[in-house]
Amino acid sequence: MKTFEQCPVCGGELVEKEVEKLLRGGVHTAVFRVQADVCLRCGERLYSAETVRRFEQIRQKLEKREVAEFQPLGQTFEVV
Repeated sequence: MKTFEQCPVCGGELVEKEVEKLLRGGVHTAVFRVQADVCLRCGERLYSAETVRRFEQIRQKLEKREVAEFQPLGQTFEVV
């Protein structure tokens, strides 16, 4: 992936890692594992343009409640 040699935020070293990204759409949340360049100094994550497009597709499906292809992980509760 490596579009940057150093972190654009702090100048730290970037390493490619698998990370979990939480995506929210409407009342639903999805966990998505993807590759990202992660800064070893500040933790900034850099994603490819293709990955960001996939994030948007997932968010749209969550908003429309088109979640049949997603695997349920549990339930979320709001405490008031």
